[in-house]
Order: sequence, then structure tokens, then C-alpha cells
Amino acid sequence: MAVVDEALVQRFTRDGYVVVPDLLTDDELTRYQQAVRTAVASRKALDRRTLAERSDYEQSFVQCQNLWEDFDEVRPLTFHPKLAQAAAELLGAPAVRLFHDQALFKEPGGRETDPHQDLPYWPIAEPDTLTAWVPFEGSTLQSGCMGYVPGSHLLGLRKFINIFRSGASEIREQAQELMVVEPVYVEVPRGAVAYHHGLTAHLARPNQSDTTREVHTVIYFRDGCTRSTARSHPAVDRAGIAVGAPIASDVTPIAWPREPGDLPAPPAPLEGLPDELRRLGILPGDPASGEPSPD
Repeated sequence: MAVVDEALVQRFTRDGYVVVPDLLTDDELTRYQQAVRTAVASRKALDRRTLAERSDYEQSFVQCQNLWEDFDEVRPLTFHPKLAQAAAELLGAPAVRLFHDQALFKEPGGRETDPHQDLPYWPIAEPDTLTAWVPFEGSTLQSGCMGYVPGSHLLGLRKFINIFRSGASEIREQAQELMVVEPVYVEVPRGAVAYHHGLTAHLARPNQSDTTREVHTVIYFRDGCTRSTARSHPAVDRAGIAVGAPIASDVTPIAWPREPGDLPAPPAPLEGLPDELRRLGILPGDPASGEPSPD
């Protein structure tokens, strides 16, 4: 039985984003919100910098990836059958795999998220990718909701924008050809999930509320997609996926279809992470000791 009606599929195909209502229940949201909060707090325990002490990129959100691997209570959310089935239906794919999950917590006072496409950061050749964006308390204009550039996934552009290091004016210049129309800012009610295509240009407003905008995201891709470049990325490097080969391993397991209650076992833990990455808690791995770097 489909979880996304055909009108929403057509809207996603046209606009590159859509909000699917009522995918998660109140009980699920409460349980998973606490699980992700606990995971983020654990990962970030050694990073005691204030918001002002972080880079511009880090001031947009607190970021923790691959939480499904080291936090058992997050795994059922990342592989939630309705989330993954909706992703498959929107992509028109018979099966989808996980690329990675991540928590994106925009704190009070957190700056805007700069405009970008997602796919240029991922070494995936085919465009059949999307992100499920789950705001546990919903999202509003005040709390930092997402904005999307309708139809930008159809421009034929795959533009890398260095939102990690570039300044705001440089980012705006890099993103100019993607911003073909004004972005549409979309508030998401609690229980709904927003999906956007990997080539949809998007951004987010600053958090002007007094509470953290707590979001869990899951990146899915059509089973059969292949590695596009040798550029480093843990999702393909850890399994030794060669350029041109299908991206398929225990790092990127099938998310849908799966048997009810069947959750994949996590891959072997990451080894050899630089101390700075371990201190920042972005990726799974043994926690580092000592004081975090101020940089």
C-alpha cells in the first residue's frame, strides 16, 4: 500500500520538494526525539565551544552523522519503513539504500543555512537521491524552516558550493545561477516529513526562537546507483567502493523494502579518525579525550 499519494509524487517531480503529512505518530516523535537528543549530547560532549566561537558553517547547525551506527534507539527512525517507502515512491525506485543519516540541530541564535545543492557533496553518479527532513516539533519561519527553489533540480546543474569555508558574499555569488526564482519557505507541521531532491537548491532561515530546532535527516538513494568520483567520502571509502561500481555495502544498507522489524546491523566502527573529528563528534568512533580545539 502506497504511503504517498500520486498528487504529492507529481509535485515532487515538478518542484523537487514536498511535505508528506502524518508519517510519524506523536508517540514515535517523542521517543525518537529523546533518542536523537541523547545521541547528539553524547557525540558533542567534548565540544564546549559557544555558538560565537564556531565557524560560520557550524553556527548554522550542530551536525552529527551516522547516528544509526552507534545509537541503537536511533536506528528504527533512520530505517523507519514509512520514511523509506515514501522516499522510494517519490523517486519511483523499487528499492532505496541509506547514504547516511544526520542530526541537524539549529540552536537559538543559529544563523541561516546557506543555499546549496546536496548531491555535489556526494560521490553518486546518478541523480536519484533525496533527503527526508524530520523536525520533531515541526518547523516555523521563526525557528529556522527550510526554503526550496522550485524546479532547481531540473536545471541540469550540479554545482559544488563551498558552504564549509566560503564567506556569505562568496556563497551567494556561487549559488546565483541556482537561484532562478525566489525560494519558498515551508513550515512543516509536527508529524509531517519534508523531502527534497539531491539537486534541489535549498537553504534555511536563522533560528529566532528560544528553543533548538531539532531535526533528524535521512539521505536515501536508488539501489543501483554508482560511485562517481574518487573524492573521499566515508559512505563509499569504508567499503572500498570503486569508481563506477554500485554503492552497496553494510555502510549503505537497503532501507526499503525490508521485512517488518528487520533492522540492519551496523558496520565495523570507523578507525583512524583524526582527533579533531572525534572531538567534534560529527562521525561515529571512539570519543577523544582532552579539551576540544577552539577552531
